[in-house]
Amino acid sequence: MSRKIPLSVAIITKNEERNIAEALESVRDFDDIIVVDAFSTDRTVEICRNYTDRIYQHEWMGFSRQKQQAVDYAKNDWVMILDADERVTPELKDEMIREIAEGGNAGFYVPRKNYFLGKWIRRSGWWPDYTLRIFRKTSGYVESREVHEKVVVNGPAAYLKNPLIHYTYLTLNDYMKKMEHYSTLAAEEILRQKGRPSSCSLIINPAAVFLKMYVLRLGFKDGIHGLMLAVLYAFQTFVKYAKALEKCL
Repeated sequence: MSRKIPLSVAIITKNEERNIAEALESVRDFDDIIVVDAFSTDRTVEICRNYTDRIYQHEWMGFSRQKQQAVDYAKNDWVMILDADERVTPELKDEMIREIAEGGNAGFYVPRKNYFLGKWIRRSGWWPDYTLRIFRKTSGYVESREVHEKVVVNGPAAYLKNPLIHYTYLTLNDYMKKMEHYSTLAAEEILRQKGRPSSCSLIINPAAVFLKMYVLRLGFKDGIHGLMLAVLYAFQTFVKYAKALEKCL
């Protein structure tokens, strides 16, 4: 495209040198790219400078606050939140430009095409995985939560057809490292919202997660990848409730 797309892209980073270049390459024709970096110790910031001079460094404040900070820096009326392991396709780009131009909506839900160990997961509750990522800055904000943060908009939100590409968990080691962090945040969320969980939650909740992903959401059709995901998510559920109970002992 000969001219830049008038939409701000908000990205948060912390040691993302493996992912960030491809994410930024996918949005290089947007006219405002904001990176809020949590003092990376690898080449993340160096790589980002090849794409934008709008790089800000802040101590880690949590996912929701960090993303809201990036949104606050946006110059344009419309903002898209992008994770370092996500990619914007040309088809999605064209669709969002067209839909924004038509007007009438405060935000847009985008389907995510999630990959696990290199495979697109079509079931297991992982597709289409709609998430609200594009919104008017004056009409939306990132809801304050410890984990699974989301954008809330004041006004109508439509659903786009073309997906974001999400390269999550390239290896099992990636999953285990993220699980350790997310399960701790999830345990804090459980205690704040529900108080002390029951001992039965260590058995019932993981089993329910496995059955929902593998059976009800047809994860068995995703082959060995679907089985591994169901087991891993069940284990993560056990760990987060175990951590919540540990804090009550």
